[in-house]
Amino acid sequence: MRILHFIPSIDRSSGGVGAYMQLLAKELGKLCDLTIATVASEHPLPIENARVVTLPAGLSQYGALKKAWRKLLDDIHPDMVHVNCCWMPQSAWTQKWAQQAGYKVVLSPHGMLEPWILARHYWTRKVPALWLYQKQAVVKADRLHATAESEKQNLLKLGYNNRITVIANGIDVEQIDMKAGWERKKQILFLSRIHVKKGIEFLLEAVAALKERFGGYTVRIAGEGEAEYIGQLRQKALQLGIQDMVDFCGGVYGDRKWELFREADLFVLPTYSENFGIVVAEALACGTPVITTTGTPWEELNTWHCGWWTEIGTEPTIHALNEFLDVSEKELEQMGRNGRCLVETQYSSKKVAEEMVRMYEGLTPGPSPKERGVPCGGDDGLK
Repeated sequence: MRILHFIPSIDRSSGGVGAYMQLLAKELGKLCDLTIATVASEHPLPIENARVVTLPAGLSQYGALKKAWRKLLDDIHPDMVHVNCCWMPQSAWTQKWAQQAGYKVVLSPHGMLEPWILARHYWTRKVPALWLYQKQAVVKADRLHATAESEKQNLLKLGYNNRITVIANGIDVEQIDMKAGWERKKQILFLSRIHVKKGIEFLLEAVAALKERFGGYTVRIAGEGEAEYIGQLRQKALQLGIQDMVDFCGGVYGDRKWELFREADLFVLPTYSENFGIVVAEALACGTPVITTTGTPWEELNTWHCGWWTEIGTEPTIHALNEFLDVSEKELEQMGRNGRCLVETQYSSKKVAEEMVRMYEGLTPGPSPKERGVPCGGDDGLK
């Protein structure tokens, strides 16, 4: 099969969506002829087993993007087009142009239609975007790809499109080393994009409330984000009197990232909303127990006994941290091994790629546009 993905960014700053594409391509590219179209960026993630094509991106480059995208379709004649992300017009445009040319399109919202995201800047940003392009893109997608059953249920509640397939994100678990021991190193880790939706304030407030119990601990906040927001978090740590306990590490990549996961006694993602939360899977693969919230689909933390799946907020985080402090190192080891087993069983990137191919095959029973002789070029007069 020939598969063409569009993703607005695969820069290292794109967080979980960029990591998703990097991991998916490594395995999906072994099963099909994979091309990824994206926008040029300063720090693109390395992509294996796929051809990466950069396209014009700015809103002022509408005509150039349309021409380049249609030429790419004509050159590749993909069996399936897979568009990633919402709210950026480029994703909706590439979907529309592909469908006008006779191609079927899978749309992966990547959690961008979750209730918390929709509610944020609803009247000023979401409503205009929905009215102009985003609702029609969701309605007209031949298939929506959700990464968890909870995301599927939230998509169904919107009432736009009920053609939904659930395929979890995956990680390259075979390439991730598990920690060698579980002796407490008195380190707690947050590692993700630094953004208001991640609920980092809850972690800071919870640690401050348990300051006496956390004597000697370091809380590492690792990730990139807007300087102004990071400054606000630093100020909050100062106001809470825990500035000496909190280490803002900045962005970490490569070996250092995995070292932080393995060095941590506990990984905490106190987020408002995640469609998957790939960093949770990465922490579990390293054998590190996790605290995250019901804003994620990680109920398995409780059922597999490898962490704590809590309500959103400071008090639930305090409760989970207290339980973490009470468990023995032997119990931490068992939780760590349980988490590794969960990821190996359910979330290997190879398994995810195979499920993705089955979804594509189920949507392509007939001849491709190339076989039907459908051209992509020309001007349809639409914008």
